Amino acid sequence: MRKFLISLGTIVFTVVALVLGVGWWLPVAHNAARTVVLAAPPATVFDIVSDFARHPEWRSDLTRVETDGEPGMGQLVREIGADGELPYRVTALQRPTLLVTRIESASLPFGGAWTYYFVEAPSGGTRLTIAEDGEIYNPVFRFMARFVFGYEATIDRYLSDLATRVGQ
Repeated sequence: MRKFLISLGTIVFTVVALVLGVGWWLPVAHNAARTVVLAAPPATVFDIVSDFARHPEWRSDLTRVETDGEPGMGQLVREIGADGELPYRVTALQRPTLLVTRIESASLPFGGAWTYYFVEAPSGGTRLTIAEDGEIYNPVFRFMARFVFGYEATIDRYLSDLATRVGQ
């Protein structure tokens, strides 16, 4: 029994050391992007995406959203959901073509910005691209994001919920 516990402990230590080592080796910064074509015009999609207070109506990962004042440039948004609390600020806003949000917290294990590009699609809908310029400070989270969930997982969930919201 003692040899089994020593072997098990060695395996666990090795796996933890490997995850930490690879995580430290991975770069803090990453880029990810996804594009989807939605069956609604750019102005409509832009209005849905930029109306943060109504996001809990269509986003599966949110329970509520708090904002600090009027919508628009500089607005602070605080999303509350199953994954905790995420504060971010609108840093660029050009209706109906561009929206940029940046995480506003030094205490989170990650940070970065999402840039939304709204382009009219040949079909009359919207070609929406979300580009993430992210940073993951915790080496375990870096390992998990790179090898387990993927950098695009949050963007994919967001775009899936948005497609459902516009009736796709």
